Amino acid sequence: MSSTRVPAVRDERPAEADAPGTTAAPRGLLPVVLTATFMYALDFFIVNVAIPSMQRGLGAGAGAIQWIMVGYSLALAAGLITAGRLGDIHGRRRMFALGLGLFTAASAACGLAPQTDLLVAARVAQGLAAALMAPQVLAIIRTAYQGAAQARAIALYAVTMGLGAVCGQLIGGLLIKADLFGSGWRACFLINLPVGLAALALVRRSLPESRAARRPRLDNTGTVLVSTSLVALLLPLVQGRSAGWPLWTWLSLAASVVLLLVFVAHQCRSAARGGSPLVPPQLFRGPGFAVSAVAQVLFASGQASFFLVLALYLQFGRGLDALGSGLVFTVLAVGYFASSRRSHLVAARLGRHAVTLGALGMAAGLALLWAGAGLAGDAGGTERVLWLLPGLVVDGVGMGLVLGPLTGDALSRVPAELVGAASGVVTALQQVGGAIGVALLGLVFYGSLGGGYANAFREGVLVLAVTELALAGLMQLRPRER
Repeated sequence: MSSTRVPAVRDERPAEADAPGTTAAPRGLLPVVLTATFMYALDFFIVNVAIPSMQRGLGAGAGAIQWIMVGYSLALAAGLITAGRLGDIHGRRRMFALGLGLFTAASAACGLAPQTDLLVAARVAQGLAAALMAPQVLAIIRTAYQGAAQARAIALYAVTMGLGAVCGQLIGGLLIKADLFGSGWRACFLINLPVGLAALALVRRSLPESRAARRPRLDNTGTVLVSTSLVALLLPLVQGRSAGWPLWTWLSLAASVVLLLVFVAHQCRSAARGGSPLVPPQLFRGPGFAVSAVAQVLFASGQASFFLVLALYLQFGRGLDALGSGLVFTVLAVGYFASSRRSHLVAARLGRHAVTLGALGMAAGLALLWAGAGLAGDAGGTERVLWLLPGLVVDGVGMGLVLGPLTGDALSRVPAELVGAASGVVTALQQVGGAIGVALLGLVFYGSLGGGYANAFREGVLVLAVTELALAGLMQLRPRER
């Protein structure tokens, strides 16, 4: 790695100075931003494994445990769009470093929390810090690389995101089983300290600074509207089923729609007056960004909800512990890793049809899982999990062909001055899609439990297969590449 300090992009430079790939990207750029990506993706899923240990160690009730999980995801989703714009205004490297530092500190607070309410507060802080980091990663990649190098970097980003998600249970299970220095579940958070500090030490040397050439102002009204609308949407989605869908959940969902409509009207009015809207309307007037946005929601809804029902089926239907369930997830990770690291080459050859191919592959893998779960049934030992392995591999391969090309497709035609806003929208839509998918598939899964876990899993898998077919069809609405 070169020891040369990377100069910052100054505000007074012309717009062309912010164009992607105008200078060679530092060698250490990808390791630093992908390390941060892996950390915040991992912390979204690793907590699932630690729940029993947390309950014993802290004496936490079911409500508190739920908020340990929900606090992170809500704070993350609520802050993403605003954080993307902050990178445009104040500099993407600066916001990334701030988010990474805060995330590392919040992880330490999580790992050292002596009681439940402090752990919940630390998880909320962790989510806000992750929101500050996440859109900067895509924006930095988009502005530092161009052409084939950009496609490869986004493919590696997709590899990292996927591995953080599918390996969360395995890594959490291993850390808890190892019980390093008697830390138990706390190791799931404390492991971020050495990793985060090492990445933070390399930020200034490895990351170039960039910001929008025509420095926008932060839209404070838009920030309040979009943050409250996202919380109003996501809170009932993540808590509605367990609470029995009381009246407040429906009122909150209705309020989210109203707030979103007010936000859109405010953004259009701000743009018409020559202001600096948080989400510039011209972003959705570009070729295909709106289609890509809907596709992000569809894909995220299927991915997050699939991880949920698979974990429930493996642990309650097949009797595996957290570590055993995590080992099964590695089969999915193998297929994902094999395809995602080459997905940019497939996308270069097939264009938008790379996502179509991946979605059809996922549908095929889910069909195999439907058949495998039928053969495994609810009776018998854990060895019947072997019936699931072919479907997991095929589904992982398809998943790997979707995430990188889909993310690259959303950002590839966005003007440089809108990169931060676009990155914030893309990452926020991923969180929204995940929450919607978990809520809807949860209704299907738990509603089918009367016939056993295998039946519930198969019903859920059928819904997911239809979702992937819809994604494949949606991609045909994308404009043809020139």
